[in-house]
Amino acid sequence: MSTPAPSRIFAPGLLDGQVALVTGGGTGLGRAAATELAACGAQVVIAGRRAEVLEATAARIGAAASVVCGDIRDEDDARRIVDTALEHHGRLDLLVNNAGGQYFVPAEAIATRGWQAVFRLNVDGTTRMAELAVERAMRPAGRGTIVNVTLSPHHGLAGMTHSSAARAAVESLTAAWARQWAADGIAVVAIAAGHFQTDALDKYPEPVRAGVARTVPLQRLGQPHEHGWLVALLASPLGRAMSGTVVTLDGARDNWFGPWPPPTLTDGDGDVPTEERRPAATR
Repeated sequence: MSTPAPSRIFAPGLLDGQVALVTGGGTGLGRAAATELAACGAQVVIAGRRAEVLEATAARIGAAASVVCGDIRDEDDARRIVDTALEHHGRLDLLVNNAGGQYFVPAEAIATRGWQAVFRLNVDGTTRMAELAVERAMRPAGRGTIVNVTLSPHHGLAGMTHSSAARAAVESLTAAWARQWAADGIAVVAIAAGHFQTDALDKYPEPVRAGVARTVPLQRLGQPHEHGWLVALLASPLGRAMSGTVVTLDGARDNWFGPWPPPTLTDGDGDVPTEERRPAATR
């Protein structure tokens, strides 16, 4: 198998000797995170439910990647995922709780089963993986980092309010876990990911896909490798100093609702007017 290409922005060997477990690592942002972690020198275990997707991603990453199939919603599967990483590598330094999901539906149309399904995956699954990683690997070793992937914007995603509520719960858990596990040498951080150019967008209705980039003040979708860079940074020694925080990566989407600039703010040429500053007072 091939060796991973070196990172484009981090020093060679930044994560040499470390072992990372990435849930939902076969596609999208999970794949991007696993790829960058391997590029920084980590051994990466990618977990998910579809063997063929995981195997394809592992082949793309190279010798630093291995796979384990399982569903984080199932207690036995979740335990087996963590134990497989330990059996293969003897340690677990980083857990990236990337597995998650939702479906597009107006808030008033969310069925009870749909609400429970989203929470079972995004909250229960994340909690299960974090607790297992701490109990079986990180606490005994006296070290470890957990990165929980949530969503931006934080003022709620219209059409996916069940997911917004679930991800907000994970961010609260992140802060609580960071306090609870600090004495065990464990850092816990969340990434609030905005809209990225991944295959996941294809499942949403065309009007939703067409309007996504226009809602980002940066006026473009995020690139998966940018997310991978942030995960690698949080896996580095600097990431430990960010324990308990939520790092938002969304092109300023969290700061604005709607297209930028809004039509009501621009002048006749489409420019945003600038307020004239008063001359500075002299002394």
